[in-house]
Amino acid sequence: MLQQATQSAAYFQLTLPQPPAADKMLAEGDIVEVGNLKLNVLFTPGHAPGHVCFYVPEHNIIFDGDVLFQQSIGRTDLPGGDHALLMSNIHQKLMVLPDETHVLSGHGAATTIGAERQHNPFLK
Repeated sequence: MLQQATQSAAYFQLTLPQPPAADKMLAEGDIVEVGNLKLNVLFTPGHAPGHVCFYVPEHNIIFDGDVLFQQSIGRTDLPGGDHALLMSNIHQKLMVLPDETHVLSGHGAATTIGAERQHNPFLK
């Protein structure tokens, strides 16, 4: 996806210079340290190939990008999207987290795993 960033931006009528190559590809189970925080990497493709979430169990927070939203889920109709894979990752990697886990998405309101378990129509 990073190598195709310029072409992907053009799909949305945006101009983007070619970004440099990644220093390291993240994988399931990696730990990314940001200051004093340790972010656990969860590999969650479906919205896009290579998508990852960052889980911070000590603070009951997951930064999930465009996987799960308040009463919604990420799009899968764009190139590389896979609805079945997205749903599988939501159920196997996010819905197993504690109810009190705060979900901070790429955009939109914050929510919790428990609230989504109860109210998200896509998870019924």
